[in-house]
Amino acid sequence: MKTISYYFLWVVLILCASCQLKLIPNTENEEGGKVEILRYDRVESLYLTTGDFSALQQMETNYPMETRTLIENILKLGSMDTPEINNKFLAFFQDSTLQVIISDAEAQYANMDDINRDLKSAFEKLKQNVPGIPTPRFYAQITALDQSIVVGDGSVGISLDKYLGEDYPLYKKYYSAQQRQSMTRNHIVPDCICFYLLSIYRMSNFEDHSQLERDLHMGKVMWVSNLATGKQFFQTKYTKMIDNYMKKNPKYTVEQLLKLDDYTKITE
Repeated sequence: MKTISYYFLWVVLILCASCQLKLIPNTENEEGGKVEILRYDRVESLYLTTGDFSALQQMETNYPMETRTLIENILKLGSMDTPEINNKFLAFFQDSTLQVIISDAEAQYANMDDINRDLKSAFEKLKQNVPGIPTPRFYAQITALDQSIVVGDGSVGISLDKYLGEDYPLYKKYYSAQQRQSMTRNHIVPDCICFYLLSIYRMSNFEDHSQLERDLHMGKVMWVSNLATGKQFFQTKYTKMIDNYMKKNPKYTVEQLLKLDDYTKITE
């Protein structure tokens, strides 16, 4: 499964602080499905902290796609078919800092009922505005501070280790104050919506577009994410431009906005 490098990443890093997006080719989207975050992180953390073979079996049996994506595409440790890949995976996380991160993530996210509730509400609102949008499989994981959100194969992976709070001691060593502002629990839902939309409504012929058009493309996705969550998580000059455009065109639907590729209409 080949990872697609998404050109919006640098924009996301500037406008969404530390949130990072990785896209894997979508092949298994479902129209329906329950909106609830699966706790892949729990069986993953059990294996990574104890080496429990039964936990590894659960990872490979119950979460084969998630495990392959993590090992091959995110951590880039090698092919799942490589001998000793599981030992390599286990050894990678034996670093003392990573062990602390795993422990802290599992402690902070022992209960995710509030996130499930908000995600369900946001996705229901999204479906009202974008009828027929597939419901992805949401799951939590730990990625060694590599990615915040991973989208692909009809799924959205949430890296809990990237949402431990702006005052988390380790973050202060590697991230700026601006970046840390979005590395919080309440940013999980808007990030899920934003990056999932980006995976569906990609900008065609990216390199042929101006920087303003690229920024507006990102801005419209952020604007829709704000609409779905009911909060202004993303506030940039481009989301404001989209907001002004939609107010001037009340009959223009959210789905039409997401499919829009002629940004001269917005800048007129």
